[in-house]
Amino acid sequence: MLFRIHKEGRTILIVSALLLFALIIVIAQFLPVAFWPVLILSIGFYILVLQFFRNPVREVLVADNHLVYAPADGKICVIEEVYEAEYFKEKRLQISIFMSPLNVHVNRNPVSGVVNYFRYHPGKYLVAWHPKSSTENERTTVVYDFGGGEILMRQIAGAVAKRIKWYIGEGEKVEQGRDMGFIKFGSRVDLFLPLNAKVEVVMNQQVKGNKTVVAKI
Repeated sequence: MLFRIHKEGRTILIVSALLLFALIIVIAQFLPVAFWPVLILSIGFYILVLQFFRNPVREVLVADNHLVYAPADGKICVIEEVYEAEYFKEKRLQISIFMSPLNVHVNRNPVSGVVNYFRYHPGKYLVAWHPKSSTENERTTVVYDFGGGEILMRQIAGAVAKRIKWYIGEGEKVEQGRDMGFIKFGSRVDLFLPLNAKVEVVMNQQVKGNKTVVAKI
């Protein structure tokens, strides 16, 4: 697995490096007794920010639209039937993945197909596990037509993650496993699948984008 830095983190990493370097220089000149503690803390902080923006190279194990791959790294926090009110307006099987600040924050297409619907919704910043975060937080809604039906995916910002990025639009053809967006500093991704989908994960299971099959359709 090749270690790469995502494009969303490049500016932040450069600015952080310059600010930390300037801080260390000032400390060395005016408060030398604190030089080593500040240096160690600065290196630790920078490593933490660096890992926020890692973008490992991952290919799907088997390209197959009957397999719905995890679109993000994290922990399964919801598996239940719910009423999806924005697009389907009917019951769907919801599977949600909570992304902690320590997870990879890249979001990937769970299937191949055409983007039938895309919307960005400004909103609140409730904690990601709050029941209303899926409908009240800042979020995007993407509907994929995978040839045998449609699935819906939401990127949801949380209390820490307050910036969602996306790289797809309505009408575009997309490929399973390719990057579709990024949520800075973690949050949550929801999938809304047909009710007859076979769930392949369990609550609190750790999953990896492009590696874990969350359901079969």
